[in-house]
Amino acid sequence: MGDIVQTAREEMNNAGYQELKTPEEVDQALTAKGTTLVMINSTCGCAGGVARPAAAHIVESNHRPDNLVTVFAGQDKEATEKARAYFKGYQPSSPSFALLKDGQIVTMVERNNIEGYTPEQVVYQLQEAFEKAN
Repeated sequence: MGDIVQTAREEMNNAGYQELKTPEEVDQALTAKGTTLVMINSTCGCAGGVARPAAAHIVESNHRPDNLVTVFAGQDKEATEKARAYFKGYQPSSPSFALLKDGQIVTMVERNNIEGYTPEQVVYQLQEAFEKAN
């Protein structure tokens, strides 16, 4: 399991996401001004096959958030729990994406909108969310 977790972490770091491992890091990142995309990472197949590729692709988008961060569900439990506290109105879901603006939840792309979809379809959902937030 360690190799899978390390590979998943590296994929997000290489895509330009800041990894948040502590509740303090989460508070600092999620209260930032502007738009923040939080990718809730996991080791499941839809994270590796759909969510992480979509997360990497969105970095190249014309409509991208100001801040890109990630927490790892099941690994960095306290950081993930703290991040989920910002996602009021949404059930815990991993993998998933949360879009915040000035520290407030705008929307989420939850697992049920990732699993069974292509990375391109998830990117499209994220782009729509970014356009609405701006």
